[in-house]
Amino acid sequence: MKKNMRIGLIVDEMTSNPCRLYELKYFCEKYDIAKSSLSEDIRLVNQILSENGTGRIESYTGVGGGVRFVPGISREETARLQECIIEKLSDPQRILGGGFIYTSDIMFDGRLLRDMARVFAREFYSRNADYVVTIETKGIPLAAKTAELLNLPLVVIRREAKYSEGSTVSINYFSGSYDRIQKMSIAKRSVRPGTRAIIIDDFMRGGGSLKGITEILGEFDVEVVGIGTALAAREPVNKKVSDTVNLITIDSVDEEIKSIHMTANDL
Repeated sequence: MKKNMRIGLIVDEMTSNPCRLYELKYFCEKYDIAKSSLSEDIRLVNQILSENGTGRIESYTGVGGGVRFVPGISREETARLQECIIEKLSDPQRILGGGFIYTSDIMFDGRLLRDMARVFAREFYSRNADYVVTIETKGIPLAAKTAELLNLPLVVIRREAKYSEGSTVSINYFSGSYDRIQKMSIAKRSVRPGTRAIIIDDFMRGGGSLKGITEILGEFDVEVVGIGTALAAREPVNKKVSDTVNLITIDSVDEEIKSIHMTANDL
């Protein structure tokens, strides 16, 4: 097999399996090459991915070592993604009333989801999380894609307990978006005590739901090490959670003059 073809196949396999650790002998045996040749291939693969802004290759030495593809996205691509989302959401026809805007098509757009998840994968990879957690329903596709890129299991917290999930733990929390007390539940067997999680959701207003997720995970001694949302409302300024990574901030929604103002956050 020619070198350029081999490198192309390595790129394809590693980018299709982000954050999977490959032992060097896997590629040596698969392509019948020496470790010295593979090292040169991996160096070129890393150069290609880094210059393209797709991610990078991390190498690990010693017992249990190997290489893995860490997904990412360049700052320029992030800015273009934010501009695209803002352009789509700026349509006055999206205003639903009560300060809400229609976002379902954005949150179910495969291309946009992939790029948003790449941002969160870049921001949270170093947090060494064990789970990606979200609450049903619109945040599930984004959280699932982020979990895939980070090679982590996805945990979905329910609004109502399901019999099929076995024993559950439930809490009540105050939702600022709906201005009322709501309930969430999590299956006892879905997480392990002493682990770490990142929370991914589609939208944050006051942070009540995210605070509730943090508290219910705390019942299992699961530490939240990062929170990311696609959209976050400017008001209220004092959120119930802090240090969140938000792609877009919705500054204002004026129902009378039919205008929506948004800001792309510096990521």
